[in-house]
Amino acid sequence: MNAQKTAFLKHRFIPLLKQIPSDTKPQWGKMTLQQMIEHFSESVRIASGKTVHTDFVFPADQLQKYRDFVLSEKPFRENTANPLMPEAPAPVINVSTEEAITELDKEVNFFFRVFEKNNLQVTRNPFYGDLNFEQNVHLLHKHALHHLRQFGVTVN
Repeated sequence: MNAQKTAFLKHRFIPLLKQIPSDTKPQWGKMTLQQMIEHFSESVRIASGKTVHTDFVFPADQLQKYRDFVLSEKPFRENTANPLMPEAPAPVINVSTEEAITELDKEVNFFFRVFEKNNLQVTRNPFYGDLNFEQNVHLLHKHALHHLRQFGVTVN
């Protein structure tokens, strides 16, 4: 199953994002499409180790409960709160949605290169603890499906 999730992230996710009109309103939440894509780029930077977190969002005694959830097949709920994000979405960084997608594509490719160089690498996620390649792929896939649903894209 992880091979399918890897293939999805490498080959299907970016083309699906490119099909969403940039003015599409989210079905929930406050982020625009471009803000969501830039948010997802930051998630990929965390998974690759480019963005480093040393602390955890939740108390250590709750970490296993959150890990169990994220490594399950249960989807993220709509409007799942992210304590690391401000109440109002951050202003966009890129000039356009297309440029945000290009940035995300570069971050996804970097993520895979990092783990190709060292498949034993572990990166720290501020919500779910230290994750290996397979765990990061699972999380990124789950996160990608969540945000695609947010913008009306259903993936089978």
